[in-house]
Amino acid sequence: MSDDTAAFIGSIPEYYDNGLGPIMFADYAADIAQRAAATGAERVLEIAAGTGIVTRRLRDLLPAQAHLTASDLNPPMLDAARGKFGPHERVEFRPADATSLSFPDGSFDAVVCQFGVMFFPDKDKAYREVHRVLAPGGHYLFNVWDSMRFNPFARIAHDVIGSFFASDPPPFYAVPFSYAQIDPIKQSLIDAGFIGIAAHVIGWDKDIADVARFAKALIFGNPTIDQIRARGGDPEAVVVAIENALRREFALSAGRMPLQAILFEARKA
Repeated sequence: MSDDTAAFIGSIPEYYDNGLGPIMFADYAADIAQRAAATGAERVLEIAAGTGIVTRRLRDLLPAQAHLTASDLNPPMLDAARGKFGPHERVEFRPADATSLSFPDGSFDAVVCQFGVMFFPDKDKAYREVHRVLAPGGHYLFNVWDSMRFNPFARIAHDVIGSFFASDPPPFYAVPFSYAQIDPIKQSLIDAGFIGIAAHVIGWDKDIADVARFAKALIFGNPTIDQIRARGGDPEAVVVAIENALRREFALSAGRMPLQAILFEARKA
């Protein structure tokens, strides 16, 4: 089995949505959706929509007449997202590759992407594709995780997983937390044709109400689970080790855990 860090398939969507979503994604989803709605956009595309955590927020905040298209590379994630919407809500679900979007030029007033850019194999091409499908004056809003230094849960997961494998450790957590240099990202956006670029560092302190559940989701809620199994590892043993490490790390903060991400806003001239 290959180490495809973007393959969110099988049972992963359920753990991602229910185990990771409330802690890692919900607050950032509310923030980015509010910013997108404030642009006044009526044709909105979400790329790497996952299980619809941001999509749900967008639909609640956008004008009733606005049309929302949610896309993702992984159909199982979109299947989970569809379940959050009624048949009469104006949401279209489309499988899509962010580096080769199947939409005409100038199709959207805003494009939104939460924690997806880090997984794109050709980020510069993805930026050019977003620029292409935006109408003049359109907005691009996306966020990325800051480094593991500012997201200790990711450091813990990465280190504990690696401790189970003397060689060829599962690489998943090295991907989403290694794209956090603001200036190079801004330069990539400029090269793609964007203007009015702004970056905002956003931090939260989150309560981990159920440490065991969160620890399990950190393994079963992303491709790490397949990477561990492909190496003959015991996922449940890794989960227990992560749970213990989380409890030690956050014992003095009564289970409160810091998160930090960087939100980018850019505009097409």
